[in-house]
Amino acid sequence: MKETALLASIFLGVLPYTLAFPSPVSQGHVSRDMSPRPRALPDAPNGYAPVHVTCPATRPRLRSASTLSPEEISWLDTRRSQTVPALKDFFGHVEIDDFDAVSYLERHSNNSASLPNIGIAISGGGFRAMLNGAGAIKAFDNRTEGATAKGQLGGLLQSATYVAALSGGSWMLASVVINNFTTIAALQEDVWDLSSPNIFYGPASMEPADYWGNITAQVKAKKAAGFVTSDADIWGRMEGYYFFNASHGGVDLTWSSIAKTKNFQHGEMPLPLVVVDGQYFNLSGEEPTLREPVYEFSPWEFGTYDDSIHGFAPLEYLGTRFVDGVVPENETCVRGYDNAGFITGTSSDIWNENNGYDIAATLRGVISELSTNTTEGTEAVQMYSAVLKEFLSAVSSNSSVVNGPAAYDPNPFYQYNKDSSPFAQDTRLTVVDGGEDEQNIPLEPLIQRKRNVDVIFAVDSSVQPYWPNGTSLISTYERVLAGLANDTSFPSIPDAKTFVNLGLNSQPTFFGCNSSNLTTPAPLVVYLPNHPVTYMSNVSQEVTSYNTSRRDAMIINGYNIATQANGTLDADWTTCVGCAILSRSFDRTDTTVPEACSQCFQHYCWNGTIDNRTPSAYDPNVLLPSSA
Repeated sequence: MKETALLASIFLGVLPYTLAFPSPVSQGHVSRDMSPRPRALPDAPNGYAPVHVTCPATRPRLRSASTLSPEEISWLDTRRSQTVPALKDFFGHVEIDDFDAVSYLERHSNNSASLPNIGIAISGGGFRAMLNGAGAIKAFDNRTEGATAKGQLGGLLQSATYVAALSGGSWMLASVVINNFTTIAALQEDVWDLSSPNIFYGPASMEPADYWGNITAQVKAKKAAGFVTSDADIWGRMEGYYFFNASHGGVDLTWSSIAKTKNFQHGEMPLPLVVVDGQYFNLSGEEPTLREPVYEFSPWEFGTYDDSIHGFAPLEYLGTRFVDGVVPENETCVRGYDNAGFITGTSSDIWNENNGYDIAATLRGVISELSTNTTEGTEAVQMYSAVLKEFLSAVSSNSSVVNGPAAYDPNPFYQYNKDSSPFAQDTRLTVVDGGEDEQNIPLEPLIQRKRNVDVIFAVDSSVQPYWPNGTSLISTYERVLAGLANDTSFPSIPDAKTFVNLGLNSQPTFFGCNSSNLTTPAPLVVYLPNHPVTYMSNVSQEVTSYNTSRRDAMIINGYNIATQANGTLDADWTTCVGCAILSRSFDRTDTTVPEACSQCFQHYCWNGTIDNRTPSAYDPNVLLPSSA
């Protein structure tokens, strides 16, 4: 995501403060909640440090990306047994005039391939994206009190097959998944304390010295075990202390352990996917282009469907030395590399931006500023000087490159697909923030034709430069058109000027409504751009401190974007969401589109109009300043 990197100023005390803002449209509190106990397992053998272990009898190996993994194919059948009843419940309160959606689903339930396949994509954008995305997920969750009433969208989450996220959006997704697939309301109540001056100070419940002492000791243990460490290790450990309700910041929680939990195996939640971008190792100060690989983490695998690498490594054994897709006979396997915080830290690793302005440089800026700030005294200077020293001893320093982007060493794709992969000769794989190629919405996993996703709810919290303007959709569209996204389909997207001139950036918009106009089957995209319904939610990514009121106002605004303020902005909105969900299913079953849906599509679908005049500056006001 081409947004300003986190500079020293944000770590010098962007202090929490209370804003006066109108009461948002009410969306209630949580019911039927699941407590935010850790859901992922403490599966790492030795805390944060990966461990060499004896390989299993069937030695791990890479697989071709020509199909979905066997694990995903098997799990999809299990998940479908959950989503079909959830869809029936959803259409129990989401009504379409003169059409019985529940009967339609029952009529076609003997052929599950005819029924809708839903994906949700949560963009990056730091804490802004985390909180705005949380509002959407809260609106989609049938466990939120009142979310199954008229004008609400509760149950869409339970009906979805996939949820993809990147960067700040991955913080929200990991918080939900790692903490027992809990609710957003429970996270607000028990986990998300963002009131400390900034993320570098640590949570309010910890002393900064303890926070940094734990983090650097954990990362040092990984380095002492013989593995390359980078800013992403530190960054991921910081996130663990903020987002995981677990001892020591979830130091022993792995992403692959999600697949070992009973609830996931029973298909009781969508498949969580985290997206990161590839980067050429010798270009650490450069941001990726659309030509670099787009990788995904599932609970089973890490890899890419892109033609260049076109392969996946088993996530549980990430850190193992693979050569041309196999583990040499004289090599051991490695476990514990896929720490959950390291995964989200990688997806939000923007430290290569601004010519490699890394955490060390940021800490030096903090010390310099504190030295001239007499009100802080000398203790803070001494503490952060010690932090800098410990940080430098924790991260690998044999190359200036390492102190920036995430370093996956050994490269799991070493010598793999040598004829097509530009990374096959690199012993280290360098990856960065999932939105740095401007695809700030994680759409690529959901537009793979193998996954047959019908509709994607794309929650966009980007800033270009202050609010979303469609750039994230445009970038994915351009990558698909250029043939860089292997075996994908995506609907036509207009230019950014048209987005603003037609107001597509300030309301929900559907793209790809008329499937007959598409050369290849593609999902319908329901675009939900961040805009101020009840709160001025374009908070700078550099702000990492939120008091409770401000945090909740951001979440509620995201909720109101997703629900159109409980139907206040459009009483037919939930009907239109229902129509979007059923649209591709109508095509497959040759069902006449209900008149109510035709009206919805006329209202919300982009009709192909282009207006590429230079737009006026987009400077919105809160839509419902006096809502109660």
